[in-house]
Amino acid sequence: MKRLILSLLGLSLFAALLPAQQRQYLELRTYHLKAAEDLAAIDSYMEQALLPALKRQGVGPVGVFAKDDQEPDRTPNVYMLIPYDSIEQFTSLQEKLDADQTYQMAASGYFAAPRDTPRFARIESELLHSFKVWPQVKVPAQTASGKDRLFELRKYESHTERMGALKVEMFNSGEVPIFLDAGIQPVFMGRAMTGPNTPNLTYMTVFEDMPALETHWKAFSAHPDWKVLSGVEKYKGTVSKIHKTWLRPRPYSGL
Repeated sequence: MKRLILSLLGLSLFAALLPAQQRQYLELRTYHLKAAEDLAAIDSYMEQALLPALKRQGVGPVGVFAKDDQEPDRTPNVYMLIPYDSIEQFTSLQEKLDADQTYQMAASGYFAAPRDTPRFARIESELLHSFKVWPQVKVPAQTASGKDRLFELRKYESHTERMGALKVEMFNSGEVPIFLDAGIQPVFMGRAMTGPNTPNLTYMTVFEDMPALETHWKAFSAHPDWKVLSGVEKYKGTVSKIHKTWLRPRPYSGL
């Protein structure tokens, strides 16, 4: 109990030191490709047309990723993270793209794909609302310095909406300071508002490489504050399934 009280006091101080920031809405898109050869066409569309158009609308930083070579499931998908400052910015996006002639011209080759050979099978989209404790997408230090980086995308499913809410509360109440103390750097954290596999929360962390990822997660698991927090009765059983995906940024990615 003493350890828990000290931990909660530390969390209160952590929360007090956080800058006041507006929570973002986060769109996580998955482009399901028919073949790995389609990646070049998607890359060209993203780099030359879509990302510049999003920048003109004040949307960003936008991350674009593909699976790491060590990822067991090598399905040729492209993952895209788009942060919005308001729900209105999200809902007005497509109309603004439709009216953006520069975008339409730059994307004309992509749009001209024949019906029998499209660039993708389908686009899956999920809308998240960022956590209070991590309200804004954070650009990794490795991105600014041009260093290699490995991203881990995790989705935590819950078997009821109440359990999902409690897992989000667990992050807001204590997990994030433990992440940071263990050397795990979050990029974004959000609770699903709509999309597949709800209720769930999804977050992304960044590491230098796979050995660093394994080292920092071991430090997290062994952290005394995690042992206290994970022992809190109401937080037990909040996660029913975990999905993990290892990603590498595309050369033009903003993350």
